[in-house]
This record gives sequence, C-alpha cells and structure tokens, in this order.
Amino acid sequence: MVEIVYYAAASLDGQIATRDGGIDWLPRIEADGEDYGYQDFYTTIDAILMGSRTYEKVLRHADWPYPGKPCWVFTRRPLQAISPDVILTPGPPEKVVEEMEGRNLKRAWIVGGGKLASSFRERGLISTYGIGLVPAILGGGIPLLAPHGEVEKLLLSGCQTYPDGTVMLWYRTPRD
Repeated sequence: MVEIVYYAAASLDGQIATRDGGIDWLPRIEADGEDYGYQDFYTTIDAILMGSRTYEKVLRHADWPYPGKPCWVFTRRPLQAISPDVILTPGPPEKVVEEMEGRNLKRAWIVGGGKLASSFRERGLISTYGIGLVPAILGGGIPLLAPHGEVEKLLLSGCQTYPDGTVMLWYRTPRD
C-alpha cells in the first residue's frame, strides 16, 4: 500500500496560508540556511498530490519544483499540465491511490491544500502527518485541515525543534 504523508507548515492557530493564500509568514529556507528537514523528507517521496489551487500557485515558480516525480492534481476545472509528470484528475483519492499502487509507488506527499488533505483523511488514507509548527498567529486563513470529519487519535513518532522556534512534529495513525 502507498503511504500517504500530509507534510505542511502551519501557524500556531492552525493556518497553512493567510486568507488570500499568502505564505510570506513562513521562514525563508534559502535565507536562513535551514531547510527544516525538507531535503531529507523529499528524497523519500515517490509522488506528489495537490489540489488545483495549490497547483496554480506552484505554476508561478520559474521551474517545476518536482521534476521526475509523478504529480496528481485534483481538479474539476480545465487546467493545463505543464510537465509530463503532471496528471490532472477529477477522480476520488481512492482511484489515485490505486493508480499509484499500479505504478509500484511507495510514498506520496500531499502538498498544501487543507481541503484535499481532509478528503484523504476522511477516507482513512493518510498514515503520516509531518507538521512544521511555525511561531506565528495569522488570525484566520486557510486551515491545516478542513473543519469536518471524525475524531482521529494520532501517535507522536518524532519531534525536532529549531532555533527560530519552529517545531517539526511527526505523527502516525495507530493503524500503521
């Protein structure tokens, strides 16, 4: 089975972006010289999963940041795949997980998108959560997870603190 990882940064009040989608409040990895474990994490990922709004934000980068990794973009809107690695899908998460299993992929990362992560969570498909808790309060914005679904108890599997006050928390579901 494919391990689905929701890896994201969140403010202390549980937001992944400001109301307008801004992420300027996040620590600057390139400026600080600290990558908060990102490169080590990224090397363990076989595939990328994202919603259409995250995809549109990523397209603003000069280069596609996930070369060589298949990326499923969940959308019902007409979008253009800018890389042969991008697969646009209106399908449900279960169908994409089946496709990934058919490709013998082992680990996929949900990039951004609290709604998409909630959709995977509600179906019991997320097995690992990597949440970088950033010492900032946004006072509203885009939540880490959409506010619905059943209670899910998690098990702490790791914790790393950084000098700027960011704390990387790793949780897994008890079923794993």
